[in-house]
Amino acid sequence: MTENAPTQPPEHFRTGFVAIVGRPNVGKSTLLNRLIGQKISIVSRKAQTTRHRVTGIRSDEDAQFVFVDTPGFQTRHRNALNRTMNRSVTQALADVDVVFFVIEAGRFTEDDRKVLELLPEDAKVVLVINKIDRLKDKARLLPFIDEVRSLREFTEIVPLSAERGANVDALVRATVALLPEGPPVFEEDDITDRSERFLASEFLREKLFRLLGDELPYGIAVEIEKFETEGNLRRIFAAVIVDRASHKAMVIGKNGEQLKRISSEARVELEKLFDARVYLEVWVKVKSGWADDERALKSLGYE
Repeated sequence: MTENAPTQPPEHFRTGFVAIVGRPNVGKSTLLNRLIGQKISIVSRKAQTTRHRVTGIRSDEDAQFVFVDTPGFQTRHRNALNRTMNRSVTQALADVDVVFFVIEAGRFTEDDRKVLELLPEDAKVVLVINKIDRLKDKARLLPFIDEVRSLREFTEIVPLSAERGANVDALVRATVALLPEGPPVFEEDDITDRSERFLASEFLREKLFRLLGDELPYGIAVEIEKFETEGNLRRIFAAVIVDRASHKAMVIGKNGEQLKRISSEARVELEKLFDARVYLEVWVKVKSGWADDERALKSLGYE
């Protein structure tokens, strides 16, 4: 073997795709970030933060996991955006080897049940019971597991806390045997197949969710109009898309202070993610009805 020859994976190396599904706000993105050891999927307390399929890649000595973080399934088809998000979930389910069905410890709702009904009967489904650290009465956990277990035959059941990292390694160990044998499909250092341009739009959108809080209108999106790479510098020009003129004023804030803070915090996180200097310029545009316009959704990257 020459010095520059690529390292060959072990004989029984496993590689597979794993969909992370569940109703909105059960911690799917937090789990993805924890599994790959780096933040690539945006997180906020506001429901429906994730709108796209985000792929995270974890490469261990004996396996490569390709995790697909999906939007929370929408039970009310209010507009074209929600229909597009739901389509993303069902497509993910058709293309994977394992499904992580994520629920909250001690809480199983009608929306959880509707997502469970979507899962193919022959799918390898791991029940991931998240947020066990928030369950005040720990004695409730076993009866709760028995209650949910009665609804379907799960391949594995793993209680954990994605936020604190508790028992996440057990989930990884349980999943390795469920993956098919095969060589890795991504390089060892890859953590996502998403472009820097996509990640820039997502991280900026996260800052909008976090800093505007409950005031943030649902009809808001980010469009990267120009993304340039010059050595170790990224020049990013982004438009925040809102549905109404009143929303534009909300995002900009008094004397532009809110938009400055949003841009500044997004730039700091992007510099850390890209390991590069970032110049970020952000403005706000009004596009009425964009969330129910198929052409507008496609231009914003919703497939």
